[in-house]
Order: sequence, then C-alpha cells, then structure tokens
Amino acid sequence: MKVAVLTFEGFNELDSFIALGLLSRLSHLGWSAEITSPSAQVRSMNGVTVTAQRPLEFANDADVVLFGSGIHTRAIAANSALLDRLELDPVRQLIGGQCSGTLLMARLGLLADMPACTDSTTKPWVVEAGVRVLEEPFHARGPIATAGGCLASQYLAAWVMASRAGLDAARGALHYAAPVGEKDAYVDRLLGVVKPFLPPA
Repeated sequence: MKVAVLTFEGFNELDSFIALGLLSRLSHLGWSAEITSPSAQVRSMNGVTVTAQRPLEFANDADVVLFGSGIHTRAIAANSALLDRLELDPVRQLIGGQCSGTLLMARLGLLADMPACTDSTTKPWVVEAGVRVLEEPFHARGPIATAGGCLASQYLAAWVMASRAGLDAARGALHYAAPVGEKDAYVDRLLGVVKPFLPPA
C-alpha cells in the first residue's frame, strides 16, 4: 500500500508526521507512507525543514493520498499550476484531508456535495468554496474523508488502516502508539469515531 502524505511549504508537523508515523506501523504488511512534496525540501510552520521522499506526482499513483495543512494553504489553493500536477482518482484511491488540506480537496473538486471537517481558521474559506463544514473531528463518505483539528490526524490514519488493512491491523498499530496505561480505552475511542464510516465488512 503506497501512501502519499502531501506536505507543502509551511506545513503543520502534527498533520504530516502523526499520519506518517501511524501508517508506517503497517510496514510489515508492505505499507509505505512517504512525505510527498512539490519541491525537494519544504519548511514547516515552525521552521523544521524536511526533504521530500517523493515528488508531488507520486500522489497520482499512490493508493492513499492525505492532504496535510499549513500556513500557506490558501495561496496553494490559488496556485493552479501547482494543483494541476495532481490527477487524483477516488475510484481507485482513498483520499483524505486534514484541516486546511480540506480546502485543497475542495479546490480540486474532490468533495462534491459532501460536508467536511476542517479547523476554525480555515472554516470561512471552505464555506466560501461552497462546502458545508461540520463541527466534528472526522467525516467520510466512501473513499473521501476529512478531519478537523491538528490531532485529528489520528482519525485519518485509523480510517485508512481500518479501510484497507482491517480493524484488527488498525487496532494493533494504534495500540502500539497509544499512551501507556490507557491503551485499550484510547484505541476503542479512536476506532469508535471512524467505524461508522468504514465500508461494510
């Protein structure tokens, strides 16, 4: 399973790194989550510079595409030359967006008429794009999902793992990362949020 974690200039570390870290717990099943960027290096909103593992076009062939957020997302959403490099297909890909990443999904026409989640700062721009915003941490319809709030990236990762590898595999990966002393309760709560949006068994 190839996962493109879309990471742009000014990115939010919590979005990209939490999703990548959790999804990489399934590497024993052949999963590979990689930082995917439009340039060789990108700098986070807090000054952390990372080297892209894959170019932006990798997203077009990936099995899963996750849009992270960042402080420059509104400018990126207006950059047609950049977004035209993406040719995504919900028929064969799972696609998710985190906070202002939801704005990029709206700009690409991926949300259609579905409601979406985002953060409070991005909400007015997503509404302006014609999307109804939910006051919820996570929402999905079929192969499309959105999450709101930096730490909601765990829901995106859990949804991807449960959708493609099954609940048992997702539970195992999340259990490893969950806080000691509350692992079962933590994982149960997390999976309880995404279970209603999973495809039928």
